Amino acid sequence: MAFHPSYSKVGASSSRENDGECTHECSRPKAAPTKINMSTKSYFIIGTDTNVGKTYIASALIQHFVAAGFKAIGMKPIASGCELGANGELINDDVLALNAAGNVQAPADRINPYAFAPAIAPHIAAALAGVHMQIEVIQQAYTQLAELAEVVIVEGAGGFFVPINATQTLADLAVQLNIPIILVVGMKLGCINHALLTVEAIQARGLNLAGWVANQIEPNMPMFEENLAYLKQRISAPCLSVVQWQKTAKFDLYS
Repeated sequence: MAFHPSYSKVGASSSRENDGECTHECSRPKAAPTKINMSTKSYFIIGTDTNVGKTYIASALIQHFVAAGFKAIGMKPIASGCELGANGELINDDVLALNAAGNVQAPADRINPYAFAPAIAPHIAAALAGVHMQIEVIQQAYTQLAELAEVVIVEGAGGFFVPINATQTLADLAVQLNIPIILVVGMKLGCINHALLTVEAIQARGLNLAGWVANQIEPNMPMFEENLAYLKQRISAPCLSVVQWQKTAKFDLYS
C-alpha cells in the first residue's frame, strides 16, 4: 500500500516509501508497482478546510484496501455534530460511514475517542462539555486499532490547524501519530492557496505527505482544469485521484 511519488516542488519529503500516480494523467513520470510495504499501514486524512469530503475519501480508501484483501478500519479521533442514540451514546454520521466501509470491529471509544453534540469547532464543544481533549488518549486508541487491523485510516477534523485544546492543534496530533498524510483538496475558488499553505505546514513538521486527492466540491467551479493543473505542478506528492462532482472516488494505488 506504499506510494512512490517523485519529489521536486512544494511538500517534498525525504521519505521514498511511497508509490502511486494521479488518475487524471499527472505530468510526472509514473512509478513501477512495488511489493506492499506493511510497515506503512496507516494514513492520516487531512483536509484543506471543513466540508471538503474527507469522510467520503477516507471511506473510499478503506473500501479500496478491503477490496484488496486487507483488514481495514477507520478512525475519527474527534467528532462534533453528533446525535443522541437510543442508549444515550453520541452517534456521528462520519463515524458510521467509516465503520460501514471497514471490515474490522472495534470498541466505539477507540474508533471515536471524543464525540460532542454541538456542530461547532471541537475545542469549543469540548470546553462546553467540560472535557479536556488529550493527544495521548487519541494515540492510545490509535495504537489499539493498529493492533487489530492491517490498515488504519485516520480522518481529521476540519483543516490542519483545527484546535484540539488551548495549546495543541490537529497538526500536533499528526506529529504525534507520525503516519503518512493524504491531503484532500476541496476544489473551489481559493483552493490553491489553501492547498499550498497546508502542504508547506506538513513539510515544515517533517511529516510525510504520501499524496493528495482533488475533490470537486463545487459542481460548476470555474477553471477547474486550470486550477488542477497548477496544483499538480506545484505539489510534489502524487495526485492519487481526481474526484469529479458526485462521482466515485477511484485510486491508482498499488495495493
